[in-house]
Amino acid sequence: MTSYINIMLKYRKIFECNRETRQEVLREKEHLKHEGAPKNMPVPILNDVEQEITCFLRDLIRINTTNPPGNETAAANFIAQYIAKDGLKSEIIESVPGRGSVVTRLKGSGEKPNLLLLSHLDVVAANPAEWSVDPFAGTVKDGYVYGRGAYDMKGMTAVEVMTLLLLKRNKIPIKGDIVLAATADEEKGGEEGAGYLLTHHKDKVWCPYVLNEGGGLAIPQKKTNVYPVQTAEKGILWFKITAKGTPGHGSTPNTADNAIVRMNKVITKIGNYQPPTVYVPTLKEFLSEVAKHNPDLNQSFSRLLNNPAQSEQILDALAKTDKALAEEIRPRTKTTITPTIIHGGVKENIIPSECDTVFDCRVLPGESVDATLSTIKGLLADVGMDKLSFEIIQMHDGNESTTKTPLYGAITNVLRDFEPSCGVTPTLTTGGTDSRFFRETGSICYGFHPMRPDEPNDLLEKRMHGIDERITIENLVFGTSIFYETVKRFMT
Repeated sequence: MTSYINIMLKYRKIFECNRETRQEVLREKEHLKHEGAPKNMPVPILNDVEQEITCFLRDLIRINTTNPPGNETAAANFIAQYIAKDGLKSEIIESVPGRGSVVTRLKGSGEKPNLLLLSHLDVVAANPAEWSVDPFAGTVKDGYVYGRGAYDMKGMTAVEVMTLLLLKRNKIPIKGDIVLAATADEEKGGEEGAGYLLTHHKDKVWCPYVLNEGGGLAIPQKKTNVYPVQTAEKGILWFKITAKGTPGHGSTPNTADNAIVRMNKVITKIGNYQPPTVYVPTLKEFLSEVAKHNPDLNQSFSRLLNNPAQSEQILDALAKTDKALAEEIRPRTKTTITPTIIHGGVKENIIPSECDTVFDCRVLPGESVDATLSTIKGLLADVGMDKLSFEIIQMHDGNESTTKTPLYGAITNVLRDFEPSCGVTPTLTTGGTDSRFFRETGSICYGFHPMRPDEPNDLLEKRMHGIDERITIENLVFGTSIFYETVKRFMT
């Protein structure tokens, strides 16, 4: 048993040293069977996939799928051709020409429910002038793969594709079908991707369980990590307000009704509104799990939970010692309403008769988006509702999946087999994902892209839609290792 303990400690260092091969790990694991080792061994790191997954992601990034316009069919074709070399047949499904999603299926015995590995192929825009490398060159340097989509979310696409290929190559006897769908249009709402597939081809993609983006990036606490699993996301209310006025000459402002001035009142009213603080169950569990691994947070979190009316002040105080964690929590305590686009005016000397502003409102699960819109309109009653018009761009309620499932259990067990002292917690994401389409049709969905931070999490997450987006090659290997083991255990 002493040698077992030594080997286990050695396994836990594999990620950092990156020297052990998968074959050596498997040999030592086999040897330990004769020493009475526990059944669940530390998870081996699949270092032998490093070159393949790095090249795959590099080439996928080189296919520019900026949305709009998307052009995801090119990326879908690349994946279809790549997995065909291993005998996997796939289908490209286009909502409109050029907006393609790729779907493939690895058949199981039917003894377990099916699992969908979901990702999206489109990315947000990138300004090459702001980057240190070409955002669409898939540059590999200093242990990173750089490029738009490296983190969000072509990196996870690569992990899911690699997982599916390994299951097939290793002839794992899965007991349910595993479907892989890499879709179009997520960054613009998903209606031309996941939404289209569920509406028109539900039989090809719907599964009781779904693994997708939204969680998995470890939150360092004291001497261990807490791994969040996305089980819930806020609802979306994107709307545009148009303020009307009367035009006039800019030199005689009192003779006209300035629509920009009215819009300024609208923005001020909404900006000054403080929605009530509400702690949804997912957030409470998140706070509890993080504090369990960092007792220094007990006092702050206790004050936070017991004094919701003082949440902003308490989080401000926490931000002085852990800004990343404070800002992780803050938007998860209430509805947020943010102006994101404003247009008004046509000429320097003309008072405008019209001004419009787009708002991004995110609503907690359990709260009605319709009721939130009514509240916003009530705030603006004294601005002159007869001079305001509303246009709904997109709206849907928040959604949530239970953690009381075999899949969540498999995620937890695999992570703790790899890192015994780690925490695992459900988490609520502020942004939306394609999981909403599947949760609305009854699927259990988890956001789980296993990663360890190579820089402070707040800086890492800023890269996601920002400058010099990148992912470490070690995290590609780590993510594949944990993800593969999770899927294998759940499906066998």
